[in-house]
Amino acid sequence: MCRTGLLILSSSPKRAAALVALLALAGCGFTPLYGGEAGQDTSARLDQVKVSNIPERPGQLLRLSLESKLHVDGAPETELYALNVRYSIVTSDIGMLQDSSTTYSRMQATANWSLVPIGDPSHPLATGTATGMDSMNIIDNQYFAQDMETSTVDQQLADMVAAQITAQLASWFRTHPNA
Repeated sequence: MCRTGLLILSSSPKRAAALVALLALAGCGFTPLYGGEAGQDTSARLDQVKVSNIPERPGQLLRLSLESKLHVDGAPETELYALNVRYSIVTSDIGMLQDSSTTYSRMQATANWSLVPIGDPSHPLATGTATGMDSMNIIDNQYFAQDMETSTVDQQLADMVAAQITAQLASWFRTHPNA
């Protein structure tokens, strides 16, 4: 267990508590995923990942979200890895009226991914799964509003799943510096 002694004088108790927590983590040997030289190397390696096409509109949203998270400085100059993703969203109707019409739905997104070298796609370097869950109200006879709500939920799910995949890839690159 790490112990860090520190006296902090601050006008904001929340700011002081946050600073104490960060310093305590640093005292334990914690390093941020994107911090320092290793973090810069991780970011550079994430930039070398090509995101393969993902079918259907929700897949396109996921691909765009992944690209924005992996390629912070725009399109990659060198692509050494391909990220292949199988993405699906399952909708469960959980709010029902007496006439069997739905008033509330839960959407569960699942993405199974694999990272492969560009020249040898038959040997995955890493694999993983990312999930996200959201829900929406079903508005009776409001088709335009329903389409907008569905689009919003699809984007939120894509962003959640993309953030998980990006973190998993960054962690893998951090622990496999020579791969």
